[in-house]
Amino acid sequence: MQTIAEIMEKMISFSKGNIHDIDHFVRVWNYARTIGALEGLDADTQYILEVAAIVHDIACPLCREKYGNTNGKRQEEEGAPMAAEFLKDSGMSAEQIERVGYLVGHHHTFADIDGVDYQILVEADYIANATENGYSLNNVRNFAGKVFKTGAGRRLLKSIFGV
Repeated sequence: MQTIAEIMEKMISFSKGNIHDIDHFVRVWNYARTIGALEGLDADTQYILEVAAIVHDIACPLCREKYGNTNGKRQEEEGAPMAAEFLKDSGMSAEQIERVGYLVGHHHTFADIDGVDYQILVEADYIANATENGYSLNNVRNFAGKVFKTGAGRRLLKSIFGV
């Protein structure tokens, strides 16, 4: 099975020098890795979470070209099969790849979150987006109250945004 570093290197190469995309998935991966570790995830769940964090926006280049934007729903639709294709030679099991695809295909869906890996990916992506895009404190407070569930994610939000 490929290491996280090997998957990271492959995704950086896949991104073809798009610094914004690379910086974003590295940021999401760091937040996800941190939250997962603080929440005490088992090794397999942590690995799936970290892989999903690295590839969660794999469809952004395609969406920019095909639709002219990176709309979240389009990312989900296009991203799940792209993630599966990207990971087919990774040595991951079919079940692991399926779960990563599911997470990629739902990372902008905040209802019916099923699983701590999904919860953490949503939280990590939100923190990265909020810091990159300068979300208002009201937006952060609102989203946190509705979506954040992990203690570690809430603590990071408090440390970063004071909310």
